[in-house]
Amino acid sequence: MSNSDTVFAISLLLVAYFLTVLMLPRLIKYLHVLKFGQAIREEGPQSHMHKKGTPTMGGISFIIAIVISLIVAMFLDSSNIQYYILFIYTTISFSIIGYIDDMLIVVKKKNDGLAPGKKLMLQIIFSVIFYILVTFIYKDVNYIHIPVFDYNLNISYFYIIFLVFWQTGFSNAVNLTDGLDGLATSVTIITTSTFALLAYKENNFPVLVFCLTIVGALIGFLLFNRNPAKIFMGDTGSLALGGILAAISVILHKEVAFLFIGLVYILETLSVIIQVAYFKKTGKRIFKMSPLHHHFELSGYGEVKTVYIFVIIAVISSAIGYFVGVV
Repeated sequence: MSNSDTVFAISLLLVAYFLTVLMLPRLIKYLHVLKFGQAIREEGPQSHMHKKGTPTMGGISFIIAIVISLIVAMFLDSSNIQYYILFIYTTISFSIIGYIDDMLIVVKKKNDGLAPGKKLMLQIIFSVIFYILVTFIYKDVNYIHIPVFDYNLNISYFYIIFLVFWQTGFSNAVNLTDGLDGLATSVTIITTSTFALLAYKENNFPVLVFCLTIVGALIGFLLFNRNPAKIFMGDTGSLALGGILAAISVILHKEVAFLFIGLVYILETLSVIIQVAYFKKTGKRIFKMSPLHHHFELSGYGEVKTVYIFVIIAVISSAIGYFVGVV
């Protein structure tokens, strides 16, 4: 990868950053006018009640910024146009599910949103379409690369089942992680930056561009989403980010590495599964509250310190994931 390619990719990071920063003040004001505020769960931490009414659906800003940046890349780097079209689809598809979910929440003023069955159905449909597109562009994708042994485990068309599980699972996992000011944003900046390094190492220029546009947009969003948050990304952002990260891991065939890179998302999801299963069996709880970040928060760490702890975990696990990815 040449120096000019690197400069091009970093330039698009800056484009995505400035687009997000320019959009957000206007979006925050507009969402206030529409009274599209966050509904807070009554069973959630009482310290979060003051956040009620904070504008949500802020993910619209960085989704638009990413898409515009990719369109710019598409015109300036027409030789890779098919990859950018795939990335644009990947960015928009799961954000549509989140947008519908958010709209139902802000209209009904209840924190329930889209019915789980309908959400899952849409996630499966969009994952299958992604599989068709990625197969058309990358041809041989039906394998999982096993690091250390440098072995490609070919699972043939069973890979589509794996991909649906993978993309749907991580989409929901990032959604669960989005529960504290700046948490999902900060962690995802770290995970996506790690994928950018892996793409650079693999000499995959289009994926590098995609990753850096996400990083740039999220850094811009974090300026408004850090504690005390002026806006939340909502499901529009979190469901999209999870779907995007899973897609990148599939394109790079770094699925095993993603188990480390995305460790925070996995821990958050496991905490919910364990909590629900244990409560159904015993009537007792293992954690003070799930997802896991609420357990830390209620254990005396508070919101800001909990975010720092999870960021440190993400940095360490992403570093391990990077080395797993390059082995």
